[in-house]
Amino acid sequence: MLDRLSAYLTTIERRFALGAVILAGWLLGMVILHQLLTDLPDIDTLQHYTPPLVTRIYDRNNELITELFTERRTVLPLSEIPVNLQNAFMATEDQYFFQHWGINLKGIARATIANLRHGRVVEGGSTITQQLSKVLFFSQKKTLTRKIRELLLAIELERNYSKEEIFQMYMNQIYFGHGAYGVEAAARTLFGKHAKELNLAECALLGGLPRSPKTYSPFLNPENARRRRAWVLSRMRKSGYITVREESEANQTPIRADKAPLVPPVGAYFVEYLRQILDPKYGDNALYQGGYSIYTTLDLKMQKAAEEVMEKDLTGFDVDRQKELQQAYKEALKAAKKSKSHLPILVSSSTAKVQGSLVALDPRTGEIRALVGGREFKESQFNRVTQAQRQPGSAFKPFVWAAAMDDDMTEATIVDDDKVGFYNDGSDWKLLDSATDSYSIALATAPFPPDQAWVPQNWDFKYFGPVTLRTGIALSRNLVSIRLTDHFGPKKIMEYAQRCGIKSPLTPVLSMALGTEQVNLLELTGAYCTFANGGIRPEPYGIRRIEDKDGKVLEENSPQSTVALSAQTAYLMVDLLRAVVTSGTGRRALDLDRPVGGKTGTNQDLKDLWFVGFTPNLACGAWMGYDDFTSMGKHFTAASKVLPWWTDFMKKAHAGLPVKNFQVPPDIVFAKIDAETGYLALPTCPKVTLAAFKKGTDPKELCPVDHLSQQKPEAETEE
Repeated sequence: MLDRLSAYLTTIERRFALGAVILAGWLLGMVILHQLLTDLPDIDTLQHYTPPLVTRIYDRNNELITELFTERRTVLPLSEIPVNLQNAFMATEDQYFFQHWGINLKGIARATIANLRHGRVVEGGSTITQQLSKVLFFSQKKTLTRKIRELLLAIELERNYSKEEIFQMYMNQIYFGHGAYGVEAAARTLFGKHAKELNLAECALLGGLPRSPKTYSPFLNPENARRRRAWVLSRMRKSGYITVREESEANQTPIRADKAPLVPPVGAYFVEYLRQILDPKYGDNALYQGGYSIYTTLDLKMQKAAEEVMEKDLTGFDVDRQKELQQAYKEALKAAKKSKSHLPILVSSSTAKVQGSLVALDPRTGEIRALVGGREFKESQFNRVTQAQRQPGSAFKPFVWAAAMDDDMTEATIVDDDKVGFYNDGSDWKLLDSATDSYSIALATAPFPPDQAWVPQNWDFKYFGPVTLRTGIALSRNLVSIRLTDHFGPKKIMEYAQRCGIKSPLTPVLSMALGTEQVNLLELTGAYCTFANGGIRPEPYGIRRIEDKDGKVLEENSPQSTVALSAQTAYLMVDLLRAVVTSGTGRRALDLDRPVGGKTGTNQDLKDLWFVGFTPNLACGAWMGYDDFTSMGKHFTAASKVLPWWTDFMKKAHAGLPVKNFQVPPDIVFAKIDAETGYLALPTCPKVTLAAFKKGTDPKELCPVDHLSQQKPEAETEE
């Protein structure tokens, strides 16, 4: 009896102990479950969840320039995703998606057995809902805790969202490789088309990618991609989604095996210019993840032409420059041998590349049509259109002439193109009135230290004596510009430059007449627009409109302009700058076969070459130089090296456009004048030109000079 009672008590103790263990295990499990549920992400955030979207930048014709993104993605509703693509994912990733409640226990068991049999992972047991919970809320780190939380969250997703909503989120979230997230981005990246345009073979290929985007990439591993596509098609056929014939035809479609298409690097400097403007306003995250649509003023065809033309000619310059250096070395070597002196230092065979920049504007609105900030954006993001401050040389002279045209001078006004000297009295530069020739100037400046005396030169070291202002700017006479600046005062010249659009700091000094003050290409080209636009200065800009992902307009820009000059003064400047082309340093631009004006610019040390010009349709500025301010070499000028590719670009930019003339404002009259004296021309005058004048300022007296008995030296026209 006691033995039976003892055995009974022992049984009770064992059962109690077992129960206690079970209870403890249950309590521990509940604590762990509670902890897991407590740390579970809040799925209510999905109500407001917006995945990172692509911001797209368009040109003025709504052609895509480029995309900004951290994840290349476009969200599509399920209705715009092809049925074949949906079925490919169902057959491949989760054929029982519409039957399970977030977890497929049979699928997990089947995958476990298959993986154990093969000794490696060959099949996944995760449902589409589980995959969505993982990519939305969890890291890719594989731990038991993460897997349990993934399962729990999948159940929560199924409780709160419909199957269609879950599937749509999944199709827009999954990664396909090459920076593409979601089916739309994948379709555009891999096939260059929208998702709704995909055929069966393409749908099957996409359906097989998420498992291992790199392994099955058609760009990186085309044979793997072909085998994976065949497997997906077989799954689709076994699931009843396609027929045997459809499977066979899709398998025969060639796999695309070229490199992944990248957005062409056209307009890289322009895009960076926009980013620097927009980043402080909207923030980096919004720009790269907000799905904005940025509509710009750029003309993509012009931009491509600008980049191609500039690179071709600058590459040619590098070759010519290298030949020049090698020839200089040969000559120096020959001279050294002859004089038995030290041999010259060997010229390097790999000199730095010359740099260049170009900007084209609509002269009426200031809209940027093309912008090239350098030769190779990957090598240097420094924008030589907006960031480089360089001396414009003679390209600054039009502001000097604008002051003259706005005063009591005309195109026929005579100014001396003769040597002149200045001295500094401690507060300002003064003209040496008594010094009128080389000898007297040298004598007068001798007592002064070098930094207190200035004897400017013409770029060609020639002097033509009295010339008209029309001839003075056409042939870019430095001494004429200096005399005008001295007459009006540097402050007035600075004022006119600023009125026209120069925003860089300027110092009112006499040397301003020669373009020694530094400016950037965008402001200089914009200032020339003032002449072409009847005296109205347009502000250059590049953004027309920005919309958010829902199409709401965030900002919209329109032309902003200011009256800077009278229409009459502006037209006189147009006429003068046309003379630069028809009879001066800008003759190469005549190849455009349409009305055009402009000005060359070569600074004193030959470190910068410029040409800025315009037609009624387009204003364009171009620059060449070395980033380290190395001299370009004595044989290269703006007329010979910049103007040719400026002209080539303008030809392409004007292709198909009708020829337009500059509009003549009221109170402008024309007169045929003697090109040398500025008087009304006679039949005996050898050089006659048609010049524009403000009404009442045109010459009334006939030319008194007997030109038949006089000869003047021929003027050179290259600067």
